[in-house]
This record gives sequence, structure tokens and C-alpha cells, in this order.
Amino acid sequence: MKLHEYQSKSLFKEFGIQVPQGLLITDTDDLSAKIEKINGPPWVAKAQIHAGGRGKGGGIKLANSLEELKSAVRDILTKPLVTPQTGPEGKRVKKVLLEEGVDIEKELYLGLTIDRSLASPVMIFSPEGGMEIEEVAKKSPDMIWKEYINISTGWLPYHGRNLVYRLDPLPDKSITGQIISTMAKLYRLFMELDCSLAEINPLVITKDNKVIALDAKINIDDNALFRHKELQSLDDPDEKDPLEQKASLYNLNYIRLDGNIGAMVNGAGLAMATMDLIKASGGEPANFLDVGGGASEEMIKRGFEIILSDPKVKAILINIFGGILRCDVLARGLVSAAKKVEIKVPLIIRLEGTNVDEGRRILSESGLSFLVAEDMEEAARLVSEQVLKSN
Repeated sequence: MKLHEYQSKSLFKEFGIQVPQGLLITDTDDLSAKIEKINGPPWVAKAQIHAGGRGKGGGIKLANSLEELKSAVRDILTKPLVTPQTGPEGKRVKKVLLEEGVDIEKELYLGLTIDRSLASPVMIFSPEGGMEIEEVAKKSPDMIWKEYINISTGWLPYHGRNLVYRLDPLPDKSITGQIISTMAKLYRLFMELDCSLAEINPLVITKDNKVIALDAKINIDDNALFRHKELQSLDDPDEKDPLEQKASLYNLNYIRLDGNIGAMVNGAGLAMATMDLIKASGGEPANFLDVGGGASEEMIKRGFEIILSDPKVKAILINIFGGILRCDVLARGLVSAAKKVEIKVPLIIRLEGTNVDEGRRILSESGLSFLVAEDMEEAARLVSEQVLKSN
């Protein structure tokens, strides 16, 4: 679960990490009264969306007067924000974080994530803050410093010293102490909230020798949310694709993509292989949809309805290997969905496994119009050919 910057900074404050003064707004009403609560000018208006590169798209604006601030907020709220991560269509911004301007002396990067190859939390620190860390890693890998943390012993003071003492020139003791303290607090937040990512970019040293988290990003492991009921309300439905949101209501693993071939598969590995074969056949998958091994007839029906709800879908491939999910259960779910939603696109079905003959019988007697594939390669080829014919 991704959090907005303003939500992440609220959690930072709870754990003692210093952040700028700020407030969240959704319009420019009474802005002059609201802004009195924040030191300034200057002020900074920051679009709150789940996408990086906001500054490049005009989603972060500096204002030196109230009129400039109103204009900046209006601009952010009324125009789609296009960043490298939103795609050319951009995203509508509904919330803006207003913050005090900070007099910056130095920008650093600080982040915590999981190194899956070592099954260990890793603290990442760099003197090249304020830039995309991926770009720093590509151009100056020697400027990315890491400390791996044994979860049995946790964060220890020497971890922080190993990182901070690599700065050249080394800041004075007051600043190094603040940075090390911030690292320890970030680790405690990361572990207590079951984060998959906690990032500060940039972590700034101000000209009056304060260490402040100027930006904040937190991702929480969805699988751990049962331990954090109080955090579930932070999930923003406006930031989710409507079809993905609908799929989550039925416990379907669905991710919308940019292609035009809808796919329904059971098992994540089989789903990935199916998408690869579609690409190899010249097609483009419109979604990842894993209905899972234990899918019910109702889940199959809902999954099929979701695929058909995507206007970009020009053909559908059903690729099921019946194990726990029997082929007859899938067939009944498809027939049930087809009775409710008119299928106007070609349908290719590949079934193998448990009760496959019964599943094929149900489909053949359903009145549905579909093509049957003998294997996965043929299924991918057929569905790609159907899309080409429809263009």
C-alpha cells in the first residue's frame, strides 16, 4: 500500500523525524487564513499523487507571495499532471500539500528497503540527494552506500557511523548526530509498520544546521495490514485504477496494462508465461489476471466481467490448467458471466487438467462462440491473429 507524501510525513512526525511545517488543501478557499499557520514566504505547493517525477511535470511549485501561491495551487488542481510515471494521459490531482520554504545547505538521500537476495533490511545513504536514486546508481554507483541490518540485533549505532562518516567533508558533530538519529528512527518506523520501502529524498541539512525530511515516501506491505488496522484508512481509492479496485473486492489478482488482449489464467507463473507468449506472438496483454488455484465460480464470473469492462480489450485468452481449480468450475463461471455481459470480442480458450472433458462439454453446449487451442503457443498465436483481424 502506497502512502501520499503528507501521510508519510505525518507518520514521520510520530516517530520523531523532523519535517517542514505543512498543511493539506483541496482548493484555494480561505487560503490567506490557512497559510498563516505556515512560516513563509516562500512556500512550496506539492501535488499529492502516487507517481514520481512530480517536479518535472510541474507538480511542485515555489511561491513568494499569496497570489503566486493561489495561482500555483489552481494550476496543480485544474490540469492533469504528467510525469515519467503517469504516462502521457497524466493524473488528476485532488490534494495539494503546502509547506514552508526551507533554506537548504546540502541534500542527501536516505532510504530503507528489503534486499530479497539476502532476506535483510538494507539502509541506503547517498550524498547525491534530490535526484532519482536510480539515476545516481546508474551514473555514480560509488555514491550509493549501504548497510545491511541483522533483524536479530536490529539497528545499531555503528551502522549509522559507517554511513555518515563517509561524507566528505564530514559535517560537524551536531549534524552527524542528527543524521544518525534520523536513520535509527527511520529503521524503527520501517520495522514497526511492516514497510517495504521508507524513503527520504532529499534529507536536507539547512543553513541553520537542522536535518529535515523534505520529502517522504512510505510503502507498506499489504500482507501485513491485518496487523495495522489503523493504517488501512490511509489507502487512497482515487489513486487506484477502477478495475483494479473492483478486482480487489473479489480477491482477484488483477493489474491493468496498456495492451488489447485480455487474459484470465490460474497461477501467477502461468499468467506470466502466458503474457510472455502473447508478446512473442506479436500481441500486447491488456491485463495480468490470476484467479488463483482455489477460485470459485463467482470469482471466475467477476474476473471475466472485469476483463470485458476494459474498452481496450479486442480479444480474450482463457488459459487454465485445472488442478485445484477444476475445468468444469471455470466453464460454469464463464457461461454465467456470458449470460450477463454480451461478448463482442473473439474468445480463445485453452483448458487442460482436472475435469477437462466436463469443462469442454459445458462450453460446447453453452452457445458461446469461441476458438479452442490445443496448447499455450497456439492459444497465444490465435488470440494475436484475432486482434490483427479486428484492426
